[in-house]
Amino acid sequence: MEERPEMKIAELEVIPFRVPRRQFRHGELLPETMVIQTLTRIATDTGAEGYYLGGHGHGDQDGLTPDEVGVLQGRLRSLLIGQDPFDREKFWHWMWVANLPENLLSVVDMALWDLQARAFGVPIHKLLGGARERAKAYSSTFPNMGPPSVYADHAAECQARGYRAYKIHPYYFWNPVTGEADPGRPSHVEQDIEVCRRVRDRVGDDMMLMYDPWGTYRTFEEAVRVGRVLEELGFYWYEHPMPEYRVDSYIRLARELSIPILSPEIAAGSIYTRADWIHRGASDMSRIDVLRGGITGCHKMAAICEAFGVRCEMHMAGFGNLQILGATSEDVCEYYERGLEAPGVDYETPPPYLEALCDPLDADGTVAIPQEPGMGYRLNWDYIREHRTAN
Repeated sequence: MEERPEMKIAELEVIPFRVPRRQFRHGELLPETMVIQTLTRIATDTGAEGYYLGGHGHGDQDGLTPDEVGVLQGRLRSLLIGQDPFDREKFWHWMWVANLPENLLSVVDMALWDLQARAFGVPIHKLLGGARERAKAYSSTFPNMGPPSVYADHAAECQARGYRAYKIHPYYFWNPVTGEADPGRPSHVEQDIEVCRRVRDRVGDDMMLMYDPWGTYRTFEEAVRVGRVLEELGFYWYEHPMPEYRVDSYIRLARELSIPILSPEIAAGSIYTRADWIHRGASDMSRIDVLRGGITGCHKMAAICEAFGVRCEMHMAGFGNLQILGATSEDVCEYYERGLEAPGVDYETPPPYLEALCDPLDADGTVAIPQEPGMGYRLNWDYIREHRTAN
């Protein structure tokens, strides 16, 4: 049998570059500004390379900060140089023991998965073991989109575009009555409930609805009150209703309500935290994304959930999450979170550093799993080079 040629990691660098972005905030689309996106590149002494876009915020759209770049190109680079790039499992454990930030160990993990899949000429989900070519998608809204009527109109518009599922991010850190920022009162229960009723009334019973107040209900009673309405309206899940450091409150909530509780969403600790929540009965479905453990962590979490017979729903959009969905059964990881979307937001045009959109929506409400080697990126290298910055 022919031996695999020896290959060693020769370089880790982060390439920052400028991209135009229009932010949506408090019901309005803001003027275009330039922001920093990053591309993490790991190269070997044989010429094989792997990449990961972003790594700081939502999906893979937000670039790493200068401090994060410093850790990657300093401590993490020193760990990896001279190592076999296929030893991802070893690196994954090294990085947890070193207590490195979750998003940074995730970026390294995904760049290495991209490297090996590119070397073999297959998408990552085939390297993991392919399970499907398409995934059901839901439209995931920005919060604070406007009055309840705006949510209802937007849900109907998404339904007309082909979506069969829709997730509401309601009002937080903003007062929907006065239209002003409200950092001291993160939740507005009356208006949140009105949004849910208006959307269900508008789209009817044929559209799957989900709800995520992003941990802003400060009391158990608030969370129960909204949950009862969601049960009445036939919502599919109730995501991250309270702060996730209150695990006992989640145990009580999961016992109190019949609607499935989907959490933790953003709690640190990757598979370790989420396995503990399942064991303690703190949620009915689990939640993870590729910035909370990388491809390796998410694949492990899907297996944990499958063993316990609970869903492992992927958090946020992006290439990495789609690759996980392509390698898992719909019975374990059912939906893809597409967005964030809002009236006036252009989600259908690829950013200038990509030649194709990550997740175009089909008429049946599904998205295709990218089939290009690795993550599935079709990078516009001319744009990246022309807009590269010093830091």
